[in-house]
Amino acid sequence: MNKIQTIYNTIFSLYGPQGWWPLLECKGTNPTKTGSIQGYHPNDYSYPKNNAQVFEICVGSILTQNTSWSNVEKALLNLKKRNALNTKGMMQLSDGKLRELIKVAGYYNQKARYLRGFLEFFKTLKKVPSREELLNIKGIGPETADSMLLYAFKVPSFVVDSYTKRIFSYCGLIQRKATYDEIKALCEQSIEPDLKIYQEFHALLVEHAKRYYSKKPFGLNCPLKKLFL
Repeated sequence: MNKIQTIYNTIFSLYGPQGWWPLLECKGTNPTKTGSIQGYHPNDYSYPKNNAQVFEICVGSILTQNTSWSNVEKALLNLKKRNALNTKGMMQLSDGKLRELIKVAGYYNQKARYLRGFLEFFKTLKKVPSREELLNIKGIGPETADSMLLYAFKVPSFVVDSYTKRIFSYCGLIQRKATYDEIKALCEQSIEPDLKIYQEFHALLVEHAKRYYSKKPFGLNCPLKKLFL
């Protein structure tokens, strides 16, 4: 069994299904998570169930850049209360009001611009977008694009974040200067495309990193390191 698959099996046995992506209307919880536990749906991979939830996940993917999910959730609730967590409602917001509603998520000036750009793209979308199409939208980088594909559009595109890189680096699986695309390729070559596994793996890596790699010295007492070192 390859090392990437071993990591997945190990952390899945530790934490179980994570039920990502969290949604405001979803009443499920995930008590194994560190931090916010509301809005998750462990073992239910049917989400998103409608276009509104697809849009919510995409908006959340933009808002979560460089901030915590608890702040994103507050911004999403602000939008929902103004009936602006949909294309029509958001289009009717002034730029100033949009910035005000998402301010809690940080970087609100640039995120408001990014949301406007994505909104123009999404309102005429008739099919599942390609990764290249998403990357051509200002403010959507590889991690955001892959998050949208994996969680909103149900495309098995592996998401790499800083936690993934930190874990793999300290376990000796990658060089510390490895690029996003190099890490993504490693994971996708090691595990066959599977929506459920890709969703769980990304969420599990985040949870594991919060427990063992959020404070220095990174990886202290990490159960994965003994598998490879």
